[in-house]
Amino acid sequence: QVQLVESGGGLVQPGGSLRLSCAASGIIFSIYAMGWYRQAPGKQRELVAIITSGGSTNYADSVKGRFTISRDNAKNTVYLQMNSLKPEDTAVYYCKALRVGADYWGQGTQVTVSS
Repeated sequence: QVQLVESGGGLVQPGGSLRLSCAASGIIFSIYAMGWYRQAPGKQRELVAIITSGGSTNYADSVKGRFTISRDNAKNTVYLQMNSLKPEDTAVYYCKALRVGADYWGQGTQVTVSS
């Protein structure tokens, strides 16, 4: 059974930081690309950042220079370090394991940026 469990969300003031974690089980983690997505109220889910099995990364323009995605294959975990947070970063953040023919989603974690 595949499980992706996100953690680390919460309420933070503008300009603050959070680190999200996503722990995976039931898959060979190292061969999957891993992505972080987010969905704000009334908006479509969007890609925030992705890291390939080889460690290459890509980011949405809106988070470049502020967010960093990383992975620890020994811990089957992907991280999203979020700095200089803005109110528009408020959303439910989801992790996703991606491989041709086999995609899996986590349940999401709420991030709220507000003073």
